[in-house]
Amino acid sequence: MVQAAAVLACVPAALRIRAAELPANDDFSARLDRLWDYGQPAASAERFAALRRDYPARSREALEIETQLARTDSLQRQFAAAHARLDTIEPALARVDARVTVRYRLERGRTYNSAGDREQARRQFTAAYAVATRSGRDGDVFYAIDALHMLAIVASGDEALAWNRKALAAATQARDPRARGWRASLLNNIGWTYFDAGDYAGAVGAWESALALRIEAGDASRVREARWALARGWRAQGKLDDAERAQRAIVAETEALGAPDGYACEELMEIAVARDQTADAARWAALAYALLRDDPDVAGEPARLARIQLIAGATR
Repeated sequence: MVQAAAVLACVPAALRIRAAELPANDDFSARLDRLWDYGQPAASAERFAALRRDYPARSREALEIETQLARTDSLQRQFAAAHARLDTIEPALARVDARVTVRYRLERGRTYNSAGDREQARRQFTAAYAVATRSGRDGDVFYAIDALHMLAIVASGDEALAWNRKALAAATQARDPRARGWRASLLNNIGWTYFDAGDYAGAVGAWESALALRIEAGDASRVREARWALARGWRAQGKLDDAERAQRAIVAETEALGAPDGYACEELMEIAVARDQTADAARWAALAYALLRDDPDVAGEPARLARIQLIAGATR
C-alpha cells in the first residue's frame, strides 16, 4: 500500500497553502452532490452538463463538475471516456484548490476500481485522503471519509474493517453535518464485513446502529434498506419469524407505494425455502424474479437469477 506520507510528497507546492487562503467551495460541492441520482447516471450527466454551462471553461467550478461527469461515465462502464475526461482536468490541478484535486483522485480511483484495477484504485484513494486531510477545512472531512470508505471497498477482511472503522471514527468526531452523515453508510458496510466473515451477531449489532441513525435522519427509503439488512442478519442467525415479519412489512409498504421490493420478496423466498415451504417459496420466487430480472445490480449475477427462476418453477 502507498503510504500517506509518500503521497503528500507528490502534492504540487501550489496546493500546500493555508486553509484560510482557500475559497469557500463547500456549498458548491454539496450542490453538485445533490444533483446525483446514482441509479440514473445518464440523467445525472445531463444535470451536470447543464450546470457546467453556467461557469467559464476551465474555472475551478467547471473542473469540479468534470470530475462528476467522469463518474457518470464510469457508472455507465465507459472507463476510457472517464479516464480521458480526467486527463483533461489533471494539468489544471496545480492552480486550483484542494477540493478539485480530491474529487479528481476519488473519481480516478473509482474508475480504476470499477474496471477491476484495485491497486491503481488504492493509490488514488490514498492520495485523495492525503490531500483532503492536508487542506485543514471542515468541509473536506466529508471527502476524506469518502476516500477511507473507498479504501475499505478495495480491501477485504480485517483490512476493510480497519478502514471502515477509521472512517466511522472520523465521521463521529466531525463537526460538519455532511461528514457526520456518513455514519449510517459506514455502519452498513461494517455490518457486511462482519457478515461475510460469518460473524452474524457483529453484523446485526452494526445494522441495529445503522437503523437508528437512518430513523433519526428521516429518509424512509434508507430506513427500509436498513431494516432489510437487519432482517437479513436475523435470517442468518436462524431468527426466521423476526426476519419474515420485517420483510413482509417492507413488501407491504413498497406495494402501497407502487414499487414492490424484489429484494424483500427474494428474502421471503429464502425464508420459505429454509422452512421447506415449497409452494410459498415458489410464490415469492416468482414475484422476486419478475422484479429483479432487469435490475442492473442483479443482472451481473446469473446464478442468483437462475436460482430464483428454478425455485419459482418448483410447483409447476
